[in-house]
Amino acid sequence: MEFILTLLLILLSTKLVGDLAVRLGQPAVLGKLIVGIVLGPAVLGWIRDGEFIHFMSEIGLLLLMFIAGLETDLDQLRRSWKSSIAVAVGGIILPLFGGMGIAELFGFSYMHALFLGAILSATSVSISAQVLKDMNKLNSREGSTILGAAVVDDILVVIMLAVLMSLFGEGESISLGLLIGKKLLFFAVALLAGWLIVPRMLKWLAPLKVTEATVSIALVICFAYSWFAEWTGMAGIIGAFAAGIAVSQTNYKHNVQEKLEPIAYAMFVPVFFVSIGLNVSFEGVGGQIGFVVALSIVAVLSKLLGGALGARLTGFNNHSSI
Repeated sequence: MEFILTLLLILLSTKLVGDLAVRLGQPAVLGKLIVGIVLGPAVLGWIRDGEFIHFMSEIGLLLLMFIAGLETDLDQLRRSWKSSIAVAVGGIILPLFGGMGIAELFGFSYMHALFLGAILSATSVSISAQVLKDMNKLNSREGSTILGAAVVDDILVVIMLAVLMSLFGEGESISLGLLIGKKLLFFAVALLAGWLIVPRMLKWLAPLKVTEATVSIALVICFAYSWFAEWTGMAGIIGAFAAGIAVSQTNYKHNVQEKLEPIAYAMFVPVFFVSIGLNVSFEGVGGQIGFVVALSIVAVLSKLLGGALGARLTGFNNHSSI
């Protein structure tokens, strides 16, 4: 019965600390991440990562991105595609060279410096989506650009890491053509399914004489997209996001959103954000304070300036770019 106590602690603490974060002018997600750090092994040790947390958080992550897709203005996303690519590229190049520079400064080998730079280039799509949602900016021009850039960034960095692993790793060599081909296959199938299959599937199965058939079918679509994304080498969250966009183009969007949000945000999503904090460890940090501080400054500034430069070059004013 330990998992019940774990769930009790997570749900109560995330709501209380999330509320405090909002009152202090911060997104609620920040409070949830801090809860994971404080209650996890890094500080109090009351909650430990395990199979239960893992599966709950995986579902929470997929539901979070599915709902983000449901709420995304597809027309705004289409209009922002050039800016999204520019912001993604800027948010990759500057952190890549910034991370490599810091690594070289602190005596890393060239290979390790490359990997550190590549890691700094990555963007958390889920955190970006939740922060924008908390700020009610998900469908703003800036929000659509950030979310689109996060998706593009995720794809490009995965390819970059695969290339680095092929060059410097000890595993089998990776076919770059196959890697890119599978990602293109995902987008082709996702678009085709969103156009031909998803609307028909909801139309045929939503009227079933069972409880909450519409929401259940929407979840089937979400998990099918996520599985296919993973199979093609994409992140499952990209699949869930694409599924949300596909469902948002049907007449069932509001019904699914209205019924699914309470399930996701009452239980699964809080567990996901806490699980991130559970992976934090302060072991060995004391002896590397200089490196941690320097890397943190470079990580923030390079991502900020890289993204802002990409936005500025594609028509955003200075304030919106920042």
